[in-house]
Amino acid sequence: MPNPDELLVSIAAMVESEPSNQMSLTVVAQGAVITGRLAPEATWRERVAEVLRASDRLSPFSDAFVRQREKERERPGEQAPTHLHFHLARILQGSLGIPETGGMYRVAIRDVSAWTVGDFSYSDR
Repeated sequence: MPNPDELLVSIAAMVESEPSNQMSLTVVAQGAVITGRLAPEATWRERVAEVLRASDRLSPFSDAFVRQREKERERPGEQAPTHLHFHLARILQGSLGIPETGGMYRVAIRDVSAWTVGDFSYSDR
C-alpha cells in the first residue's frame, strides 16, 4: 500500500487546526470523484451525530460518533490525520452530484489517488 500524499496530509492537518470548513477539495478515491469542503473531524462528528439524533430510526447510532470523539480527547498528542472529512460534499456521477444537497463523507487519505484544490460544480440539466 502506498504512503499517503504528504501534501494532502499537511492540508488535512491545517484543517484540523482551524475551526473552518472553507477549504474546498476534490479527490478521486477508489474510482469515485468526491467534491466538497473539508471540515475538522470534531466538527464533522458533531454534525453527523446531530443528523442521526434527529432520526427516529437512527438516533441510537449518534452515540458512536460522540463516544469516539471522547476517546480521542483522552489520547492527547499530535497525530497526523488519516482521513479527510467532507461537509457539503457530492459524489460526481456524470453531470450529477449525489446527493444534490451535499453529504458528509469520510475518506481515508491513503485511498486518494488524485486530488485538486477547489470543488467541481455540476449541472442538474
